[in-house]
Amino acid sequence: MACVFCCLICEDSARWIFRGPTVSAFAPLDPLAPGHALVIPTSHYAAIFDTPPEVLAEAMTLVQRLSRTMRTALKAGGVNILSASGPGSEQSVPHLHFHVVPRWADDGLSTWPTEQSQRRISGDPVIRLASAMAASHAA
Repeated sequence: MACVFCCLICEDSARWIFRGPTVSAFAPLDPLAPGHALVIPTSHYAAIFDTPPEVLAEAMTLVQRLSRTMRTALKAGGVNILSASGPGSEQSVPHLHFHVVPRWADDGLSTWPTEQSQRRISGDPVIRLASAMAASHAA
């Protein structure tokens, strides 16, 4: 099955906000808010786990640039940056992407989770993460 986002890039069939050699931004078909955009790598990377750090850096630079532009051009009060990566995350398209959603105080939209995960992990997850990060940094 072909990647939907890769097809958009190859067929040039999206409403492009920005096209670059490494990252691009386009308007989704069903936006959450006026000006909602998706930032994607132009090469296929399924999730954050397999995306090279330099591509992630360019993607975040574009997310920031687009966010600033939403604040000035659309008079947005802020933005929500949403992303899901990998199985179990509710990622709908297996191509790394970041939703940049402009927000206004009176827009009636809520994008923050209202419930906590039911998943339980034995031991202290913060200590486990800190130890794993220290071990991976030393390697």
